[in-house]
Amino acid sequence: MPQGDSEIMVGAAAGPAPLLASRLAPAPLPEPVLVRPRLLRRLDEGTAGAVTVVSAPAGWGKTTLLGTWARSVEPAPAWVSVEAGDTGARLWAYLVAALRTAAGHRGDQAEPPAPPVPDVPPRPDQLEPLAAALAARDRPVLLVLDDLHRVGDPAALAGLEFLLRHGGQRLRLVVGARADLPPGLHRLRLAGELTSVGPDELAFTDDEVADLLTAHGVPVPADVVPRLRERTGGWPAGLRFAALALRARPDPAGAVEQFGGDQPDVAGYLREEVLDPLDEAARDALRRGAAVGAFRADLVDALTGRSDAEPVLTALANPGGFVRRDDSRPPWYRCHPLLADLLRAELAGLADGQRRELHQRASDWYAAHGRPAEALRHALVAGHWARAVGLLVERWPDLAPYDRETAAGPAPAPPPADAVRRDPELGLAAAVERAHAGDPAAAAEQARRAGGPARSLPVPRRDRFHRLATAVEVTLARLAGDHDGVRRAVARLLATRTAGGPADDPRTAGTDDADARATAGAALGLVALAEGDLRAAGEEFARALAAAREAGRPRTELLCVSRSALLYVARGELRAAERAAREALAMPACQGWSCRLDCAHGHLALAVVALHRDLPEEAEAHLALAAPATGEATAGALAALCRAALLRDRGDPGEALRVLAAARDGLPGAGELAYALLAAEADLRAAHGDLDTARALLTEPPPPPDGRLPALAVALARVELRAGDPRAAGYALPDWDGPDAAAWPLPVRLDAGVLDAVLARRTGDERRAGRVLERALELAEPDGYRRVFTHAEPGVRDLLAAHLDSGTAHWPTVSDLVRGAGEPADRRAAAAPERGLDEPLTERELTILRYLQSILSNVEIASELSLSVNTVKTHVRNIYRKLDATRRREAVRRARELHLI
Repeated sequence: MPQGDSEIMVGAAAGPAPLLASRLAPAPLPEPVLVRPRLLRRLDEGTAGAVTVVSAPAGWGKTTLLGTWARSVEPAPAWVSVEAGDTGARLWAYLVAALRTAAGHRGDQAEPPAPPVPDVPPRPDQLEPLAAALAARDRPVLLVLDDLHRVGDPAALAGLEFLLRHGGQRLRLVVGARADLPPGLHRLRLAGELTSVGPDELAFTDDEVADLLTAHGVPVPADVVPRLRERTGGWPAGLRFAALALRARPDPAGAVEQFGGDQPDVAGYLREEVLDPLDEAARDALRRGAAVGAFRADLVDALTGRSDAEPVLTALANPGGFVRRDDSRPPWYRCHPLLADLLRAELAGLADGQRRELHQRASDWYAAHGRPAEALRHALVAGHWARAVGLLVERWPDLAPYDRETAAGPAPAPPPADAVRRDPELGLAAAVERAHAGDPAAAAEQARRAGGPARSLPVPRRDRFHRLATAVEVTLARLAGDHDGVRRAVARLLATRTAGGPADDPRTAGTDDADARATAGAALGLVALAEGDLRAAGEEFARALAAAREAGRPRTELLCVSRSALLYVARGELRAAERAAREALAMPACQGWSCRLDCAHGHLALAVVALHRDLPEEAEAHLALAAPATGEATAGALAALCRAALLRDRGDPGEALRVLAAARDGLPGAGELAYALLAAEADLRAAHGDLDTARALLTEPPPPPDGRLPALAVALARVELRAGDPRAAGYALPDWDGPDAAAWPLPVRLDAGVLDAVLARRTGDERRAGRVLERALELAEPDGYRRVFTHAEPGVRDLLAAHLDSGTAHWPTVSDLVRGAGEPADRRAAAAPERGLDEPLTERELTILRYLQSILSNVEIASELSLSVNTVKTHVRNIYRKLDATRRREAVRRARELHLI
């Protein structure tokens, strides 16, 4: 047989059955072709290791991605499309033919010849010559195996695993499969030689959705694109079905809301590829779980009447894609949105009595597990009116909606008019359910319907109705952003008397009612928080928390604790903030997708705590989990301050300024956080030489009503010091240790104290500098502040070192700070490109780089940062490439040379 310069010699395929050329080349790409550069880069990077696995269920674009990539690679890789029923001999026959085409040419340089490749499942001794020949090659052989999950006998792949181990890293496999790696190849994961691309990465981004719609000729407004991605979960096949369906509609934008998994094309695909392979128990578990949105194994057991949900759901969630599992314990699951549509459509085929029983079981489970809002919704869907009213009467303080989570599935039908006439509180129950579902207009209509019949109620029940109706008014006013309306409704609520109690009984007077006080305080706290009045918000939440605990209302208690954590951290009370945040995260209700917002507030508080304690990796990890909370103005401002500080440390001042400006635009009027954002922006501009703009930012805003602007005054003093005018800095610096300063946020006081010590030392007053620094340390140590010293002015390290010599009551702390203080991290990162780094590391890569200094494995790093192991490994490979390193120790050494760590 003729030989190319770098050709591997392979034997002829044996056996009577001919080989299909279509299985030895990528399949034709679907039209229109959408190139996805970010994924092509992932595959390019993955081939630096032994194996790259693209794994996901049906329709996630595995074959299309591999085919697009294979057409972009020179020389073209070998390709084998695996079919169901491929035996070991048949598979190796195709591998022989594929490897025959894998050889390429490298000018005049010939590769050494290799022995024939067996065409039957080979023994190791038969593969040793081939492994040796592969090891002698100058360039690797790329082999794509598509649909590898169809191989029923793992022993058929034993030869490939042998070649990967002994071929001198000259065989690179790129695998497409619906499951993870077959047995025998998992050791590559531990060795860092495996790249995984899963459903999360295969899912379309907003930009890719827009490109796909454009390629299909579907014009939609830009704001519709995220909604379509959300409806499809980014599923490539679902998006192509959507593009085809929308192209035929006169109003594509309006049709997005109607597109779902119950449409014929999508339903047929999902039934054939996802549901039909499941046994009836698994299918029934998913079907009933989809009826409630997010679900736990014990909830599904309650819905099915069986006890096998846990192993079923664990098996279904492992491959990813269509059934997702969160990280709570016990885990919560959720079906892909389109699959959930289809499963709920199948439930519609049940008899009315069966559907009512299903929702009654769901209501019972939620009521028993502290989820009254979900219990109320399912009671209404089941038409169980008495239970719905009972839940409202007994649990109304915990039924106020505090987040933006929408309910799963269609809305329950409004209760019949005659049922509301018989029991007007049923109309209020329906109103509360609609408010929780994010439909205040429907909620107001249901409350209005109930008002008329309530006039004929006997006095005790009429009093109870008015109290419940007033509580609904509080909620609706808050959802509408009508803060004055909230205050008026709260006043009426506190003036009502306990339902059913005698009007002259002081024990049942309205202001002594813990439920009313809890609801009122929570609502007023949220209003104050939205207005930026942190002090008033803290007072209201404290009162509401005490009342909620007195009344035994865990949902209201969770709201107050999670928001109080933010208020503590805004004032700089780190220990109190940490305690409250961890208390909120430990509460039984704070788990699963249904309570993500309260979890997010807790994580945001912990992120700011970690930032002040100079733990950037921990701050990054918590900040990533805080995203759901950042839509609220106060939480968004705190997140922006934290994010901007981390960006500044990474040497990205432009993005830090953008983050701060966006947060300022989102805050209502002036307040503590608005001034903190302004001070942070001015300090950042001054640090990068824009002193005039920094001064203008700090001197132009109107003073607040109480005349106190400590954050701006301290920032102005720092600007003057950077401008080389210590005298002006001293004039600008306020009295940070006087009686008035006790009300300042502690970070502002500490900034002022450290700056005061630096100014004293510059004027030669070493004794005063020591006294001032000792006072700052006294304030900082109880809460564990470090960043104020380690990221302060350049002279702080020398000041700390001198303080060690002169004596301090905080010797261990100062000694540790001297080791951590020095040139600010933002200057080190900004200087890195000039010191030999051609391509800067991303923010996430810098975070992982710091972990590489430790003895933690990639698995442990992933756990610390709440990332997948594959994501960490991808970042590690990027770090090696950018630092021109081949191993962990070398990367750390190179990073230290560049002052990145």
